[in-house]
Amino acid sequence: MAGGHGGKPSADLVSYKEALLRKRGEILGTGGIKPLQTSMENNTRQGDLADQASGNNEVHIQLRLKQTDAKILQAIEEALWRIERGTYGVCRDCGEPIAPARLQAIPWTRVCITCKEKQNA
Repeated sequence: MAGGHGGKPSADLVSYKEALLRKRGEILGTGGIKPLQTSMENNTRQGDLADQASGNNEVHIQLRLKQTDAKILQAIEEALWRIERGTYGVCRDCGEPIAPARLQAIPWTRVCITCKEKQNA
């Protein structure tokens, strides 16, 4: 690292931060919970059980998406916080740097590919 920079983030960090903010915007920009509510209200008015079942199914799918989004949002917030602290891009489990290719693919990741594969094994 060249000296005299102070705490200035590298160009890479800036692009990761932009990617994180863009993804956060996508998640938050998807209308939030509103469509879910209207579809649930419609379901209670419908007497047809088959309709209700398929309606409920859609709600479940939407809820599952929401849960995934919520997890990603939380990870994005944490990643942005780590960028501020200067600890971004370091694996939470082994402390090794996370490969730039992995950070580009999943900028909110907390673990390197090796630790991720250990978790999945």
